Amino acid sequence: MYYYYLIFTGLILVCVIFAGRASAKVRSTYSAFRDVGTRSHATGYDTAKKLLRASGINDISIGRVKGELSDHYHPTKKIVNLSESVYGSDSVAAVAVAAHEIGHVVQKKKGYLPYKLRTLLVPITNIGSRLALPLVLVGLVLDVFVATTQNSSVGYYVALVGVLLYGLSTVFALVTLPVEYDASRRAKRMLVEEGILTEEELPYAEEMLSAAAQTYVASLLTSLVFFLRFALWVFLLFGGRRRR
Repeated sequence: MYYYYLIFTGLILVCVIFAGRASAKVRSTYSAFRDVGTRSHATGYDTAKKLLRASGINDISIGRVKGELSDHYHPTKKIVNLSESVYGSDSVAAVAVAAHEIGHVVQKKKGYLPYKLRTLLVPITNIGSRLALPLVLVGLVLDVFVATTQNSSVGYYVALVGVLLYGLSTVFALVTLPVEYDASRRAKRMLVEEGILTEEELPYAEEMLSAAAQTYVASLLTSLVFFLRFALWVFLLFGGRRRR
């Protein structure tokens, strides 16, 4: 068992390094292009407003939030919140970020399947992450005190449900990948179609959006490693009990 934990510790360390590099890449890329103004002089707010109008969406408001790269779309409140550094900036980085968030709005309007699935998974994943470990502990209690026969597996199956619930976070991270990549794809197309960026400026936006996408890859890999570690811990725990 010691070797298993050593391997997973190494994998987690690799994921932490990869996630750190991805996050640093986003910030360095953003810093590189936040001073590169667009020829259209459209700000993040202008971009969001124009793309919403071009997509025939009139019920979404545009707000401003504090922080840097804190931009997000809140579907239930029907608002796209742009960070202070994006809202009033006419940089290539700002319009790329704003367009990406509008990409999510368009996904919802068009019923993009991965987006609908991710939205469905949000509350389920939140509940599952809270119940996973308690269910494993309940399974242990059942395994010790409630088993009616020597070979009863009631506790094990309860714990297995906990493992599956824990794995929902990994499923969520997996579904998030196509959602984010598709939002960026839509963003790049709309930016050019609506004249916010020229073909010559587009590669800068692509580099910014590509760097951001790497953070979601890092999240998926980290979630997968933690899930496998948790699942192995449960299986070894119950396997060890059955050998005694």
